[in-house]
Amino acid sequence: MDSLTQIILGAACGEAVLGKKIGNKALLFGAIGGTIPDLDVFIGRLLYHNEIQAMAFHRGFMHSILFAVLGCFVFGWITYKLYNTGKRQETTTLQNWILLFFWSIFTHPLLDCFTPYGTQLFEPFSNYRVAFNTISVVDPLYTFPFLVCMIGLMFINRKSKKRTFWLKTGIYFSSVYMIFTIINKFYMDAVFKKSFEKAGIQFTRFSAQPTILNNILWYAVAETKDNYHLTFYSLLDKKSISEKIITVKKNHTLLNMNDANLQTLTWFSNNYYNISKKEKNGTYKYVDLRYPLLNPDDENTSIFNFTIYNKNNEWDILPFNGTTPNKEDFAKFMKRLKGI
Repeated sequence: MDSLTQIILGAACGEAVLGKKIGNKALLFGAIGGTIPDLDVFIGRLLYHNEIQAMAFHRGFMHSILFAVLGCFVFGWITYKLYNTGKRQETTTLQNWILLFFWSIFTHPLLDCFTPYGTQLFEPFSNYRVAFNTISVVDPLYTFPFLVCMIGLMFINRKSKKRTFWLKTGIYFSSVYMIFTIINKFYMDAVFKKSFEKAGIQFTRFSAQPTILNNILWYAVAETKDNYHLTFYSLLDKKSISEKIITVKKNHTLLNMNDANLQTLTWFSNNYYNISKKEKNGTYKYVDLRYPLLNPDDENTSIFNFTIYNKNNEWDILPFNGTTPNKEDFAKFMKRLKGI
């Protein structure tokens, strides 16, 4: 999920492990641990000159179970040696720090698995991307109450039971909301399946996910031989199915997708993509159709799209080089969210 959410979850892990011993410093170290996996964004750019490969590196090994296991010993040992000096000597144990970094690092990719982006949890043994598609990458209803609880406990004595109460409240509330998103996912999948079938679309597969910032308005893409079919459904809709469906041609034959970098790009989007020519010669628009349109009525407002170009016989991308969403697109999005 977004960096703020991961910081909050990491801080909660730090508090749970070492809060009674070192107070608010446990929140700080937990927050650091919760941030470590996302440093792969910067490391990927150092390792790869190609934007496609750098993008694929994100949520890879540094988001895996193995990294959490190895990382907790490395970061735990370093922090233990640096922290337990002077007056703080013997205030904490090596085991404390190993546990703090394990939970703060491991819960990061675990939470990411519930988003649509996908997380390579089993690297380096498998590049399978775990994506449960139950919650948006940014969801204030998950994050904000959790944040309030973490801020609240910072002003309470580390040995007070009230501090534990606020920690548990934050964890329980966020967990209950996550359970709601899982239940909602099953319901939405059933709605979309029924909607596509009633529309006479004989799909081979489909994928559904919540739209950005909420769990009320959902989006789905269904695949047939030559096309993708896009639709939305809101919990506030009066009808039991979605009736408006947009059809988009695949255009997969527009380019030779056997190129290694383009293969990585199709793997990244789980083969839910379409291609179209752009005005500039030699450039193409690549749309990752797993992610929703901002304007539910306009197929050209896809949030996740790239400009593909070939330079020195190598395919690369210009990230998010699309049309900036306007007020009208946002207004249409809000209108659809309300079930209108």
